[in-house]
Amino acid sequence: MDPDSFSALLTDEGQFLLTALRDHDPAQELATATRLRRDHPAALVSAALGQARLRQRAVAKFGAEDAYRMFFTPNGVEQATRAAVAAYRAGRFAALGVRSVADLCCGIGGDAIALARAGIRVLAVDSDPLTAEVARANAEALGLSGTVEVRCADVTDIDTSPYDAVFVDPARRGGRGRIFDPEAYSPPLSWAIEAARTSAHAALKIAPGIPHEAVPDDAEAEWVSDGGDVKEAVLWFGTAPGTVRATLLPGPRTLAGTGLPDPEPGEVGRYLYEPDGAVVRSHLVAEVAEQVGGRLIDETIAYITADELRPTPYATAYEITDRIPFGLKKLKALLRERGVGVLTVKKRGSAVEPEELRRRMKLSGPNSATVFLTRVAGAPTVLIGHPAP
Repeated sequence: MDPDSFSALLTDEGQFLLTALRDHDPAQELATATRLRRDHPAALVSAALGQARLRQRAVAKFGAEDAYRMFFTPNGVEQATRAAVAAYRAGRFAALGVRSVADLCCGIGGDAIALARAGIRVLAVDSDPLTAEVARANAEALGLSGTVEVRCADVTDIDTSPYDAVFVDPARRGGRGRIFDPEAYSPPLSWAIEAARTSAHAALKIAPGIPHEAVPDDAEAEWVSDGGDVKEAVLWFGTAPGTVRATLLPGPRTLAGTGLPDPEPGEVGRYLYEPDGAVVRSHLVAEVAEQVGGRLIDETIAYITADELRPTPYATAYEITDRIPFGLKKLKALLRERGVGVLTVKKRGSAVEPEELRRRMKLSGPNSATVFLTRVAGAPTVLIGHPAP
């Protein structure tokens, strides 16, 4: 999508087409395009169909009510913060007393929207002209243009001193895909950290896989998951330096690190706990193990085992019924003996792909089971069970 095509979507005719395409079936796109081109310019129809596809994709992140009023670019849909996560972060800013934020690298404006809805005035900055126009259109479409100022500029040129806080979401994708080196972010993480230190409060959105040693001593590190999926890590400045926490949405539920050493491994007990991904990424498995009175099944595997059931929001508990050395024939025979037809496969420390395992089992039966492909005391092992009551 180019700027001219996007501008055309903002016209009455463009809006009419987008409304007509709200429930568009992508499988019927050719027929739909042919029909619409009888009464509308071909370029506009193509742009509207592209936008309709993006809106459908965006529903998962923004919900239908917002997604079908907003505008997107392909990269914008991919990189935008999920609305629930953005709302949580905006709530943290508001709780700190922040009333204005410089949102640097704002993208299509997802975080700016959440901040504005939390009652915070926002300067949203992006260096790409089209992306900035999309962010401006989104603020207007959602009735937030009075609270969100959008500026197309190089974020390194922005004076953030008039604002209570800074939020930076550096680009972590390049021409070859995802970028793993924080100094290859755009702008680099080192620049974002220095920008954060100039403000009373700041948050930097980073990839969940960032090495812990890359976290500055004066930052709080928070890993956030939504519905069990790890979405991001955030470095907070002006909050609790040195703190590490895992936050689970919806909720929110937050677990802060206490500096516990890793628990010792031991025998597999009756119950197995699978910590939430945010807990694993934040290296807080020991804190969860202490909550449930558990131990590791292997010193290198983030599964916790215990003899008693102690529910915790930070891990999913399973009751283990069988333990066998890894072997597909033995596993297949056991599952058939149990009458298992529906199989959930989880793995940690195993090279076997869950889909491949399910395909090779060729199961049928009335029962269901959960299989864990893992290591116990260094040995490849299969644990079989079901979610604990």
